[in-house]
Amino acid sequence: MSEFRTERDSMGDVQVPANAYYGAQTQRAVENFPVSGWNLHPNLIHAMGLVKFSCATANRDLGKLTGSGKNPLNDAQVDALLAAAQEVADGQHDDQFPIDVFQTGSGTSSNMNVNEVISNRAIEINGNDRFEASKAIHPNDHVNMGQSTNDTFPTAIHVAVAKSIHEALIPALERFQKSLAQKADEWDQIIKIGRTHLADATPLRLGQEFSGFARQLELSVGRAKRALESVLELPVGGTAVGSGINTHPEFGSRVSANLAERTGIAFTESVNHFEGNAQRDGLVECHGELKAIASTLFNVANNIRWLGSGPRCGFYEVKIPDLQPGSSIMPGKVNPVMCESLMQVCARVIGNDGCITLSGAAGGNFQLNIMMPVMGHTTLESIAIMAQGVDAFVDFCMKDLEANEEACGSAVEKSLSMVTSLNPHIGYEKASQLAKEAFKTGKTIRELCTEQAILPPDVLNEALDPMSMTEPHA
Repeated sequence: MSEFRTERDSMGDVQVPANAYYGAQTQRAVENFPVSGWNLHPNLIHAMGLVKFSCATANRDLGKLTGSGKNPLNDAQVDALLAAAQEVADGQHDDQFPIDVFQTGSGTSSNMNVNEVISNRAIEINGNDRFEASKAIHPNDHVNMGQSTNDTFPTAIHVAVAKSIHEALIPALERFQKSLAQKADEWDQIIKIGRTHLADATPLRLGQEFSGFARQLELSVGRAKRALESVLELPVGGTAVGSGINTHPEFGSRVSANLAERTGIAFTESVNHFEGNAQRDGLVECHGELKAIASTLFNVANNIRWLGSGPRCGFYEVKIPDLQPGSSIMPGKVNPVMCESLMQVCARVIGNDGCITLSGAAGGNFQLNIMMPVMGHTTLESIAIMAQGVDAFVDFCMKDLEANEEACGSAVEKSLSMVTSLNPHIGYEKASQLAKEAFKTGKTIRELCTEQAILPPDVLNEALDPMSMTEPHA
């Protein structure tokens, strides 16, 4: 058998891999865009299959596929088309989507790739020869019926992004928040020194510190939900420029409703299809929330990295699990690798936001944004690496993270900021003089106050009680 077969499109003959489900237009795109070697994100391919399924369902229910138009299908052919689309949605044909991310800016090449795969696979399911030149279930006339790349490709991006946030990112963030809140409860009675400007500050409890981290993650969950909400409007039904040419007036609403039912996500038809087709502002907003989440994750991971610094010449207030040797030259050295991994993930996401912002601002001219493939790929990458990075951090760092009570407690008594609680008794100026003298002599605040009889012993002990310093007092 030959290694290639000849396919034909409106521009002529093309040599296509013999057993490929895709056809001439896909192959042209493969040859035209040998850029990065990055294919579209699998979640976007699966979403495109889901969108095609919902479009075919709407066209079936509206009587369009089996109607009096060109080459109407019979019921068995419609069922085969739906089955083929579902297979793409289920990831059964991921190896049939070879086009580079950096392609035509509307995503037309990838839309036709999906149309060709579903067409040929549907013909095969229906018991016919998918290699015949005449396509009984046609990629344009049937699979793409009532659609344009310009409305269905951004629809698929929105579906893929929303599903990824819903199914992967939100659960990962909620799990991280729960693990931080658990540590906050466990460590609520461990007193340590606070730090502002990286300088000694007044005491707090290690549990309080981690409760702050937990709240950061709780807020991040809210941001992820807002990110999802920003892509709920779907452009499908606008076809080429937003006018809805060549589609049924109910098509967009029916497809959106079907997608909402199948995903459990509250998708709706675009309020204005001209905005829905032309602009990707919702995706820019979505990634802005993802950037904020990345900023939070970077901060929390970096704080835990600092708290675990040492073990002898750093803070070492928490014990980060030992996972692997940390140096090729220093025996016994172990590094906070999971913190560093998550911080790099966040740096990538924050950088990705620049790509999304520029693509949204400069790419949307008149009736179409022409930066959609890279916007979809980049957003899905950000979601995936954050979700996976957070899960790994919880599994390999948070689960076995331990408090070092001895290190936490040892710094408290030595801190010059202990003098802060004496302000109500002796005033700021006198307290400042004590702090400077303590630093100069190497004595603690308690020792100086005792030597100089600054306050009666019972009052001094109450004022310098570290636990009392961790809460407000009337």
